[in-house]
This record gives sequence, structure tokens and C-alpha cells, in this order.
Amino acid sequence: MEKIKVLIADDHRVVREGLAAILKTKEDIHVLGEAQDGMEAVEKARALLPDVILMDVSMPRMGGVEATRQIKREFPHIGVVALTMYEEQQYIFDLVRAGATGYLLKDSESSQIVAAIRAIYRGESLIHPSVASKILAEFSLMAQKKGKKSAWAEHDLTEREITVLRLVADGKTNKEIANSLDLSEKTVKNHVRNIFHKLQVYDRTQAAILAIRKGLIELDPKR
Repeated sequence: MEKIKVLIADDHRVVREGLAAILKTKEDIHVLGEAQDGMEAVEKARALLPDVILMDVSMPRMGGVEATRQIKREFPHIGVVALTMYEEQQYIFDLVRAGATGYLLKDSESSQIVAAIRAIYRGESLIHPSVASKILAEFSLMAQKKGKKSAWAEHDLTEREITVLRLVADGKTNKEIANSLDLSEKTVKNHVRNIFHKLQVYDRTQAAILAIRKGLIELDPKR
């Protein structure tokens, strides 16, 4: 069985060791190493090439935002899960722009952290509900000020791709989208790949947020 290679970056030794102890009990996860600051996280990402990085936001020498930005610039395939005590919107937006694929609070259950690692390894995303609501609410307000028609034309998305994108933003997996639209999973994967190319993003979280921010899709007001 191929294991998910994980790097843990946090300036608190007890946190790193605690996370490592939890992850080492999972048969499908292998902890490659640990980093005590952002600069070391970048260095070890280059040397070890992990699949997923658990990234603390506030660290010495280089913070998690800048470390994430550098890592994603060099290795866009590496998934980054931001771990923080903060729910402030600026941290959230900066991390999303930097390329973080997941965003969890440090008081999350260990099962949530494991689920996030597995989801991101599959090419999905996982964001803590309280954090996701802040992101989507803010970008939805921004989207109301922009016209959807011009946004569609700008990115040349087809009607089918818009439909798939709405379902991606709703957190649906490729399999769930395929079932919903009566398509093959392979066809959905092709649509998602085309959406990423047209929006110039490299993961589902950024695609959904960019779509909402630009007015390509809007949230259900009842949610």
C-alpha cells in the first residue's frame, strides 16, 4: 500500500511530537520529518518531497503563509494544511492566496486532521466549518458587486463546467458529481482539469473561492 508522505511544521516541539504520534498510528500515513519554522519547512519540502504538509501559521524566521507561498510556487502538487489557533479573516485569506489546500484550527479533533490529509492527497480539500463560512461569506459579498456574464466570458467556461464548478464549491467529490450529473468519473475529472486550467488554479479550494470571488457562482442564501 502506497503511504501518504507527511511533513509536520510547527515551532512547538510538543505539538510536532503529538501530531507525529497520532499520524504514526495510521497505516496509510508516513511521517517523513518535522520542521520547527517556515524556513526549515521550505528546505525539507525540497529535500523530502512530501505529499502533504501540516503547516503552523505563526512560526519564527518565516511564517506559514510565506513558507506555503514558496513551497506551492516550486511544488504545486504538494498539499498544505494550515493549522492555527486563529480564525481572523486576514490569516485565512492570506493562506488561501498562498495556496493552502486545507485550513484547520488546532483544537480540531485528530480525526479531522487525518481526514484532511487523506482528502488533500486525493486532490480534494478540507476546511474547518467556522473558517469556511468566513471565507465564503466574504467572497460572496464581493461577488455580488460583479457581473457573472462578463466573468464567464473572461474565463471561457462552458455551461457544463459552471455546473461542475458549483458542485466543487459545494464540497462534492468527483464521484458525487458524476452521480449527480449522470456522467462518468473520468469525464468529471476532465471537466475539473479544464476548470483548473481556465481559472489558472491548481486545487479545488482555490477554484471554488476564485469562482465565488469573481461572481462565476454564488452561495445558496439559505446555507
